[in-house]
Amino acid sequence: MKSLVDLAKEPGFSKEGWAPLAELVATDEFVRVGNFKEVMNWSEYVEFLTGWAGSSQWAGSFRRITETPDVVFLELEERSSVGDFSSVVNSVSVYEFDDAGKISHIDVYLQMALPESAMLGSYEDVQISE
Repeated sequence: MKSLVDLAKEPGFSKEGWAPLAELVATDEFVRVGNFKEVMNWSEYVEFLTGWAGSSQWAGSFRRITETPDVVFLELEERSSVGDFSSVVNSVSVYEFDDAGKISHIDVYLQMALPESAMLGSYEDVQISE
């Protein structure tokens, strides 16, 4: 993910640049529930990633990975900067896999300081659940 986020800043990077990640994903059934309970399918997630990665610096440090036969829990410390906003968050992403071993669902949970309203600008076009 880090290498794709870095590549997203290169001239000419587009949604097609996420193809290496798409190889791991059941793109027709994929659902991601994000930081603010927003729900995205694969196409919406790629659109979001493209905008976010093009304007963000991001790095993650592994804390723990826990596996079951069809679910993986990934705990990270994530460091990111978008414009003047920088943050360090603890995240847990819960990955569910289909019978072919592809990612079909991700739930994201964060521990973080309350963000400034400017940081929420990247969520402008995303429908957030109540």
